[in-house]
Amino acid sequence: MSNALVAKYGEARLPRYTSYPTAPTFSAAVGPEDYAAGLAALSPSDPVSLYLHIPFCRAMCWYCGCHTSVTRQDGPVADYLDILAEEIELVSQAAGNGLGVKNVHFGGGTPTIIRPDAFAALMKKLRSAFRFEAGSSVAIEIDPRTLTAEMVAALGENGVDRASLGVQSFDPAVQHAINRIQTFEQTRAAVEGLRANGTESINFDLIYGLPHQTVASCLETVKMAVELRPERLAVFGYAHVPSFKKHQRLIDEAVLPDAPQRNAQAEAIAEALVEAGYVQIGLDHFALPHDQLAVAAASGTLRRNFQGYTTDDCETLIGLGASSIGRLPGGYVQNEVPLGRYGERIASGILPTAKGYRLSDEDKLRAKVIERLMCDFQVDIAGLCETAGYNHAFLTERNERLEQLLRDGVATLSEGRLSVSGDARFMVRAVASAFDAYFGAPGRTHSKAA
Repeated sequence: MSNALVAKYGEARLPRYTSYPTAPTFSAAVGPEDYAAGLAALSPSDPVSLYLHIPFCRAMCWYCGCHTSVTRQDGPVADYLDILAEEIELVSQAAGNGLGVKNVHFGGGTPTIIRPDAFAALMKKLRSAFRFEAGSSVAIEIDPRTLTAEMVAALGENGVDRASLGVQSFDPAVQHAINRIQTFEQTRAAVEGLRANGTESINFDLIYGLPHQTVASCLETVKMAVELRPERLAVFGYAHVPSFKKHQRLIDEAVLPDAPQRNAQAEAIAEALVEAGYVQIGLDHFALPHDQLAVAAASGTLRRNFQGYTTDDCETLIGLGASSIGRLPGGYVQNEVPLGRYGERIASGILPTAKGYRLSDEDKLRAKVIERLMCDFQVDIAGLCETAGYNHAFLTERNERLEQLLRDGVATLSEGRLSVSGDARFMVRAVASAFDAYFGAPGRTHSKAA
């Protein structure tokens, strides 16, 4: 794929398509009453997934794009957990039907900032408010720099079987430039401790496009990472949005890789991981061949949600905590982002929904098309449209962006089946955007496609 096409499509602001429509389309037209009605309509026979947001860290990493706050004390975290427990109760009461839980994901921030005894209490609260299915899975995001042996033990005792460790880069120069000093030894100790306490699947997060990063330093990070043989790796491009995340202004833009350099880094990382025995999954994930993610990709059952590529097949995701996003059969809901406002809503006995989106039948169709593209790099548009009661010409004809992509060889369309060209797979987000009815709307801000 030529540099001209990389520049033409890769410099556009594109969503990551972990949902459709994406969060910038949400509005205050959807509120607590709508969420309560959606919860009450859920069937107890359909298990759900839970996402709990823990918006605290011990230090701010300058590349971070998450909603999080820095605290050196345990008090603010403990206060937040009290409020979170109240929200769990409100949601459970609104659902009122003994919802079964299949998956739990703790995200952040740094969820393992929670004290071990407090984590055990939180898990007990979840198990009392919801009915955990047999074989349910509990995942957590971890900062190896602050992980204690006591917390590792608590994770094992409370059923955590999957963990995602932030690594980003092992290059000291890069670590210094992003304010995240993390040694290989700290990462190895975390991996060994987790595995000894029952964690069956470990994921590493790596990032390319960071300040001072080169292809050579990326490859050295990969070499060190695969020594620890995580079951999965997620490889993301750094999203530099200093207008949105003001702490990113501390990063020197002069030493950020340009688009061709970012592309070279991404390709080098992918080639090295495949050579090390990992299967490339979708746009940016890698897994060992026996891992459930690789099995799902091979069978065409891979899914995509707010955590990226997943095997989670639940249609409902209940978001808990400030800024968390939930997905119901009828649409999306997002909690209040400011901690104070979030706490005020719950103290008043009100679900803390700030905004959301009601899905139309057309939205659901477009969401399926985009998800299959993101997961499989191809989609049977004709088949999906027929099932939904639409003619596929509705999505493909007079679609100027799609026609441009087809002319440039980024994708091919034959008998209603669209495929992303093999050497253009890193541009799948550009192809997906051709089916996004809101793409290019004023006020939307997303990361660069590379």
